[in-house]
Amino acid sequence: MHTLATVDVTIRGAGVFGLCIAWACLQRGARVRVIDPAGPGAGASGGVVGALAPHVPENWNPKKAFQFDSLIMARRLWPEIEEMSGLPTGYARTGRLQPIADEAALALAQDRKAGARTHWGDAAQWDVTRAADHAPWRPHSATGQYIFDTLSAHLSPRHAVEALAKAITRLGGTICDAHADEGAVVMATGATGLAEVTNRNGTPLGAPIKGQAALLAFDAGEAAPQLFADQLHIIPHFDGTVAIGSTTERVFDDAQETDEQLDALLMRVRRAIPALAEARVIRRWAGLRPRARSRAPILGALPDQPGRFIANGGFKIGFGMAPKVGEVMAHLVLEGVDVIPEGFRVEDN
Repeated sequence: MHTLATVDVTIRGAGVFGLCIAWACLQRGARVRVIDPAGPGAGASGGVVGALAPHVPENWNPKKAFQFDSLIMARRLWPEIEEMSGLPTGYARTGRLQPIADEAALALAQDRKAGARTHWGDAAQWDVTRAADHAPWRPHSATGQYIFDTLSAHLSPRHAVEALAKAITRLGGTICDAHADEGAVVMATGATGLAEVTNRNGTPLGAPIKGQAALLAFDAGEAAPQLFADQLHIIPHFDGTVAIGSTTERVFDDAQETDEQLDALLMRVRRAIPALAEARVIRRWAGLRPRARSRAPILGALPDQPGRFIANGGFKIGFGMAPKVGEVMAHLVLEGVDVIPEGFRVEDN
C-alpha cells in the first residue's frame, strides 16, 4: 500500500535561497515543506549586512542580467512579505553612494552612465554627483564627486528571514527541523552542503568562505543611502543600526570566531566615515558563505538524480539574487520549464 505524499516540494535549507524558493512554489499552489535542523537563517543568511547592490553596468553578461532582474523583483517581493507576515524586513530603496578616488575613476564612472542607460533602462539610474544632500553621511572623496545609483537597496537579513519564514507558514507552508524527503527535493543547504556536491569529474562545485562583519549603534536616518567605500559595505538599517562588512577569508581556524581582521575593518570604516568614529559595536558576526567555483549561483537539476535539484552559491549576493532564484527554481521544479542562465548549472562548473 502506498501512502500519498503530503507535500509536493521538500526544500532542504532555510536560508534566503531555500525560503524564496518555498515562497515562489507556494505562490503557484504547491504544497511545500522546508527542513533545516538549525532553523531559518542559521547560516550566512543570518548575517548583519544585507546589501542589495548591482555589479557595474558594463561587460553585460547573464549573471548581471539575472541580478538586475532580481533586484527589480525585490521591489515587489519584500513589501509582499511584510504584508503577509506583519513583520518588518528592513527593505529600503535609498540607493548607494560611492566616492570617486581620482580622475581615471571619474572618467570610468562617466562612461558607465551609458552602460546603465542601455542595460537598466528607466528602472534605475547611475549618476555622478557631488552628493551635497548626503553630508555628513558620506565618505571623503578625493575628487569631491561620487557615484550614486538608484538600483541598490538594502534590508536587514535577520528581520527579512524572520518575516519570510512567517509569511511561508501563513501561506500554508511548513518549516521544521527534521523530516523525510517527499516530492521533488531542492538542496539549498548553503556553505554546509556546497562542498559535498561535485561535478561529473568529482570536483567540488565550490567551497565555504569565511566572512566577518559588525553592527554599530548609529541612526543614519530613513533616507540615508548605503555606502561603498574602501571596499566596505556600510548599510544603515531601519532599527537605528549600521552594518559594516565584510572580510573574505579562505584560510581560517574557527568559522564562527571574530578576530583582529574585524578590528581592522572597524578601524577602516571609522576613518572612512567620521560620523561613525564613536559608534558603539553592538554585534560582531562571523560565518561561512557558499562561494561556487564559477562565482555564479548553482541552480538546476542534479545530474543522474531524478527529482532532485540544487540552489546554492549565493556568496555575498545571495539576498540580491534570491527573488529571481525562487522564480526560476519554481518554474523548473513545478513545471519542468528551464530558464536558468548559461553558467549557472552544475554542468557549467
